[in-house]
Amino acid sequence: MNDLFDDLPTPEVDWYPDWLAPETARQALAQLIDEVAWKQESMGTPGGRVPFPRLTAWQGEADAVYVYSGIRNVPQAWTPTVAELRASVEATCDCHFNSVLINRYRNGMDSMGWHADHERELGAQPVIASVSLGVARTFDLRHNRTGVVQSYQLKGGSLLVMRGNTQAQWRHRVPKNPRVTGERINLTFRWVMAGR
Repeated sequence: MNDLFDDLPTPEVDWYPDWLAPETARQALAQLIDEVAWKQESMGTPGGRVPFPRLTAWQGEADAVYVYSGIRNVPQAWTPTVAELRASVEATCDCHFNSVLINRYRNGMDSMGWHADHERELGAQPVIASVSLGVARTFDLRHNRTGVVQSYQLKGGSLLVMRGNTQAQWRHRVPKNPRVTGERINLTFRWVMAGR
């Protein structure tokens, strides 16, 4: 007998819920809070510019300039903890990353709306490796055509790797959750093509 859900689309992801040991993840969170130069960026809306509901930072190789939401991100140099995490992520994913977007969610009211990382400089099928530190937050992936939603609880120390057509066929978000009181830092490692 066929399962009704056999034909539902699934994103191309690799999921490592316990990628880092709990103590390693806690230590990395504390180090990143201190060593990263956090920014409060703003975005344009019909009502004018409003602050992002999170703090951000962009690190990477000097030529890994990345533009999203109207913001031109010129990379800061790798900080020690970020560089260490990058090396570990590259070993797990068997691929190379020249940049990382770091998001700091101060509590459950900080969030990320539906979007896809499909900017031209990322290429047609980017590999994006997402490391989570701190409190667990829901991460939703929604299929563009069917509206099917796949959800993950990204707890501290987890690694989720999006591959293939995921950015072309799916949107993702971190929704608000007023019940969450702790901090979360998320690092999304990627390869940005220079000269675009």
